[in-house]
Amino acid sequence: MKNSKVKGIVGLLILLVAICLFGYLGYSTMDDIKLGLDLAGGVSITYQAVDENPTAEEMSDTIYKLQQRVQNYSTEAEVYQEGDNRINIDIPGVSDANTILEELGKPGSLIFVDEDGQVILTGDQVASAKAGIIDQNNVKSYVVSLTFTDEGTAAFAEATTANVGKRIAIIYDNMIYSNPVVREAITGGQCQIDGMDSYEEAETLASTIRIGSLSLELEELRSNVVGAKLGQEAISTSLRAGMIGFGVVVLFMIIVYLIPGLAAALALAIYVGVILVLLAAFQVTLTLPGIAGIILSVGMAVDANVIIFTRIKEEIGYGKTVRSAIKTGFSKALSAIIDGNITTLIAAVVLYLRGSGTVKGFATTLAIGIVLSMVTALFVTRGALNTLYALGFEDPKFYGIRRQGKVFDFVGKRKTCFLISVVLIVIGWVGMGANLAGSGKPLNYGMDFTGGTSTSVTFNEDMSLEQISSEVVPKVSEITQDADVQTQKVAGTNEVIIKTKTLNVEQRKALEESLVENFGVEAEKITAESISASVSTEMKQDALVAVIVATILMLLYIWFRFKDINFAASAILCLVHDVLVVLTFYAIAKWSVGSTFIACMLTIVGYSINATIVIFDRVRENLAQKTGKETLEDVVNKSVTQSVTRSINTSLTTFIMVFVLFLLGVSSIREFTLPLMVGIICGTYSSICVAGSLWYTLTLQKQKRRAEAKKAEAESKKVQK
Repeated sequence: MKNSKVKGIVGLLILLVAICLFGYLGYSTMDDIKLGLDLAGGVSITYQAVDENPTAEEMSDTIYKLQQRVQNYSTEAEVYQEGDNRINIDIPGVSDANTILEELGKPGSLIFVDEDGQVILTGDQVASAKAGIIDQNNVKSYVVSLTFTDEGTAAFAEATTANVGKRIAIIYDNMIYSNPVVREAITGGQCQIDGMDSYEEAETLASTIRIGSLSLELEELRSNVVGAKLGQEAISTSLRAGMIGFGVVVLFMIIVYLIPGLAAALALAIYVGVILVLLAAFQVTLTLPGIAGIILSVGMAVDANVIIFTRIKEEIGYGKTVRSAIKTGFSKALSAIIDGNITTLIAAVVLYLRGSGTVKGFATTLAIGIVLSMVTALFVTRGALNTLYALGFEDPKFYGIRRQGKVFDFVGKRKTCFLISVVLIVIGWVGMGANLAGSGKPLNYGMDFTGGTSTSVTFNEDMSLEQISSEVVPKVSEITQDADVQTQKVAGTNEVIIKTKTLNVEQRKALEESLVENFGVEAEKITAESISASVSTEMKQDALVAVIVATILMLLYIWFRFKDINFAASAILCLVHDVLVVLTFYAIAKWSVGSTFIACMLTIVGYSINATIVIFDRVRENLAQKTGKETLEDVVNKSVTQSVTRSINTSLTTFIMVFVLFLLGVSSIREFTLPLMVGIICGTYSSICVAGSLWYTLTLQKQKRRAEAKKAEAESKKVQK
């Protein structure tokens, strides 16, 4: 007993030191976390096409290529069209426009020319250009490695074959940047340029070639350092809401789960500190979608603990000792935790690899959070629980006892539940149809999806972000009838950029008059331009492809793990169900569909699949232990009943986090959290009322088909005899 208490005291000291250490590191690295344009501002650069009348296809292609390029600075960088021939680039988390311009390269015309002056290759035939260092016999040489497109590979192979021993010049904006000798025919689609004196020179040439591969020749029109879209108020209120929400969740866990809840609180405190450190270490740009990923991962961290503690209560209810119950509880919870987390992690990895923009940012924070939540639940929580047990908390009353209660007939109510789901989904389609007939759009698409009008205003005084939010935005909304007004302040000036939905001539004039009348702005200091969607068609396609690929991989994983395609099919159908129901609320309530819409839907997908997996893990376990008297319906009802408390408690803790953000956040935060709350409720409903019943229905149909096939085969044999 004495040795046990000593171990407990040592363990507790280690935990407290870990909390203090990671808490300090997390707090001290908060300033190092890169914040997105919506939270902290950044650099805004405007380019103009040299060609006065570029085609829509050329503009679209250039925007997409620039979007891929600027993601080297931040996954949350935005590229969108302004007017007919301008392109805006907003890069968050940076403040030196000149450095960005130098590193990004000057957009101009890039050509490869032979000694006879013939153009053999153009910039758009170069797929990539990267600077590198080659070390041969302790002698460093600096090179630029080029990779060509299929068309460029053929052209370069032909040119180098014909020019062995001669020079091919790389000319950019009529200036020769490199003039290497062709030593041999290059047919593999790759080559290296050497002869640079430093890595910086190689990187400059590489960036020049990269920017020169654009479809259009561009020139810099202006560059500004801009303030946050949401302002300091959004950051401070979000942090305050996060702390309050976390405190409420910790209190809830301790009240409901007693000593295990305290162990979870200690583990979650370490989790928060570590995730802050990792965000800074991996240079993740944190935006609202990124916060969504963290919220989901915190929910999954809590969920893992709830699954474990529910199992421990059950084991104590079966008459086991506390020590034995802890060991068995972790063991039995392992499969559900691993399957749920890996399934969601598959989605996060695919979204990161295939997605772009906000999708990639969401996937990054989600992936980090998932891995960390699994580690803290399985190891830190276990260590904390064993430590508290060693300190003398051995009585079962400190852990709670859960005895088998009445099994509810969920399968028997399946038709009612299915009907409710169908009605909700149909209402959504009807709502979208009504919206389409009324406004020409099925959903209330925001600027991120449809584009809008950017109005630049130079005020007579330096307006703070809070003044802009409380005084300017209401006046703009009154005239434009647009609740989704975005504002940015140009650093070091009195200029404010106001982005709204597309305004007609009368609305632009009315806005100008209002600004002159209410704020004394000079009319000539107000300019307006149409801007394209910041979420491009290519980004939407990337997101759609990523979701489809992730869904297929999740289906395959669930099929592999559960050895039954019906589990996989049911999980995916529940996922689709939750997305469609939330879409109903978007249609009926006319919530703005912007870049955060993608993050909301992805969060709901992650939450839905995890909740469903936990239910199916119980079904799988109970099927293996099924007695001869039990029917398939009994197994499903028993499994869902056993998981109801876990489902409700997990959803409640996640809901609390989001709800506090909704209560304390600014308007844009509320627009973001409201759909999440609906998604959490919907995911809870589908996991409890739909998932198990859906699997039961599919399995029953499969058994009937098998029985009919056997019957037909038997009758066929009789006929043959």
